[in-house]
Amino acid sequence: MLRRLLQNSVVLFVLVIILLLIIPLPPALVDVAIVINMAISMMILVITMTIREPLELSIFPSLLLITTLFRLGINVSTTRNILTRGGESGAIIKAFGDFVVRGNVVVGLIIYLIIVLMQFIVITKGAERVSEVAARFKLDAMPGKQMAIDADLSSGMITEKQARERRQKIQTESDFYGSMDGATKIVKGDGIMSLVTTAINLIGGSIIGIVQSGQPLATVLSTYSIATVGDGLVAQIPSLLISVSTGMIVTRAVSEGSLNEDVSRQFTQQPRSIMITGLAMLVLVLIPGMPILQIIPVAASFIAAGFYLEKKIKEEPEFARAGGEGLLSPMDGDGLGLEENQAETAAQSEEDYYKDVNNVYNLLQVEPVEMDFGYSLIPLADESVGGRLIQRIVIFRRQYAQDMGFVVPSIRLRDSSSLGTNEYSIKVKGEEIARGEILVDYLLALEPDDVEESVDGIETIEPAYGIPSKWIRPETRDKAEMYGYTVIEPLAVMLSHLSETIKRHSHELMSRQEVVRLVENLKKTAPELCEEAFPGVISYNLLQRVLTMLLREGISIKDLETIVETCFETISENGLPVKDVDQIVEKVRAALKRTITRMYCEDGNMKVITIDAALERTMVNSLSRGENGMYLALNPELLQSLVRQVAEECRKFNNLSGPPLILTSQVMRIHFYHLIEQFYPNVRVLSFNEVASNVQIQAIGSLQLEEDTEEKGSA
Repeated sequence: MLRRLLQNSVVLFVLVIILLLIIPLPPALVDVAIVINMAISMMILVITMTIREPLELSIFPSLLLITTLFRLGINVSTTRNILTRGGESGAIIKAFGDFVVRGNVVVGLIIYLIIVLMQFIVITKGAERVSEVAARFKLDAMPGKQMAIDADLSSGMITEKQARERRQKIQTESDFYGSMDGATKIVKGDGIMSLVTTAINLIGGSIIGIVQSGQPLATVLSTYSIATVGDGLVAQIPSLLISVSTGMIVTRAVSEGSLNEDVSRQFTQQPRSIMITGLAMLVLVLIPGMPILQIIPVAASFIAAGFYLEKKIKEEPEFARAGGEGLLSPMDGDGLGLEENQAETAAQSEEDYYKDVNNVYNLLQVEPVEMDFGYSLIPLADESVGGRLIQRIVIFRRQYAQDMGFVVPSIRLRDSSSLGTNEYSIKVKGEEIARGEILVDYLLALEPDDVEESVDGIETIEPAYGIPSKWIRPETRDKAEMYGYTVIEPLAVMLSHLSETIKRHSHELMSRQEVVRLVENLKKTAPELCEEAFPGVISYNLLQRVLTMLLREGISIKDLETIVETCFETISENGLPVKDVDQIVEKVRAALKRTITRMYCEDGNMKVITIDAALERTMVNSLSRGENGMYLALNPELLQSLVRQVAEECRKFNNLSGPPLILTSQVMRIHFYHLIEQFYPNVRVLSFNEVASNVQIQAIGSLQLEEDTEEKGSA
């Protein structure tokens, strides 16, 4: 029961506040409510000074409304008591009234008005304006912040989880400042209501005392002025604290420390300013009539503090950076002896950093995918000047995930002085695997097979597909397209090269961590299958090998459920341990026949290269068993003949949109692929079991067993 009450404490508190507006309270309970109000206001003020960023107290707008409502409820109760009990409304109100009035009603009212107007005009008005500006600027900055997050995500500086957290923070921040813009209006209204309540207490109490009670005017003013001023102060002091808290939280910038820590750190970093302030105060002594005894100790304290801090910073440079990054610019550090030792200090700091062996391990990190580019290519990635590279990479990653079922890791982009100004390089796991060069101010024109007329330009080779091309000026684009050239922009050239390179090496990026992520995602749709299969039957290592082999041959792994089911069934039939992963992969490929057919089929037709029956029999007879399973052991003459024939037959696919396809039996498929992979990595080898029955196969070429190699047979 108690736990349930605590969970609903805020609701109960608001209900109690509403009751304060209706039910009369005795003075003793009003005193309790006043004490609670003061305590809550002080607590809020302390919290706003100790938090590092406003979102740590994101409930502040709602809290502001509740505390204001609480004060209004107390005001109603105190006003009711003042008017019905002859100016009596508890010990706290009387104590405040006597302390401030001190027998002079006019002075007491003036002091009260000064406090109210100070809060209303200075603090509340300023906080309101700051809230309006902050809300507007936070809203205007949202698109830029979102783009910065996408850029950091694409470059690999942050993870997907961190990106989601930062996006959520931006949204929460925008909502917070929007709410604060409205909440400051509550503080403003509270100040106005305080003046109205005070006037009602004084005027209404005077009327009641003179008309109904028949008391003298002096007695009435004395009695009700004490109660009025006391009531106003006990309500206004918490209101003032809340107003200050509001100003604190809307003017608070994000920092690594609290307000107290920031003030201490930043003031101690300015010793010369402190000394100058002390000297300026000493000058005041020269003015006739100035209190020398009061000025000199304060000025001496400032000068001594500044001198001590300057000496401390000279002896210990780290003292200037205590608690965070140093705020001294090189100009500021001139008088502190930092500028001349800046390089030495940096070297020492780096040396000290790597003294910790754990920090050395950070140097061992290898990025999955990197892209370095020269100076002239920086505008392509810089979104502040209209660069679209990051945006296009994000689109590619999303599209590749939809097509292949594999999420490409974040790509780290950075400029490199080791490259030419127009060069770029693509690295996988720290090693360069591709390099290209583009001209930002030109367009790339891909030459057609039958050029009607050539256009002027710089001869080159398209980096992604190796097509002869020319760099042409933008003004000759229409002419080039008229002659049959395909004209593309430099950014598209670089992005195509990057995407094709990633596609060819995606199997190298299939890490154990990524496999675990894919399985965790599969658990959302097929929890029973995952629970039964992992890790008892299918190990993560085995699944990684299967997925790697599929990606290596360009097969989509999006249908992960089918892949896991097939692996599970195959292993259940053959038992553990798994001795032949190739067999499992072939079973999986057969289960994915619709996916494979869709990838290589066009208008219901699949153009392929077939293998002659005699050649296939020869290859079957050449199968040998090794430590890692079966492999083809062909004699050099037959191998050379096959390589030559594959090259000749693959030329027939030059005018086709898809890659060269070789169709063979299920027994030979994997072995033949391993044979020609090293020579023609882009050639795809399919088995008859991997082609859907509703597809028409059209053989446009055939591999034959030549006579001179037939006699020699297998090695």
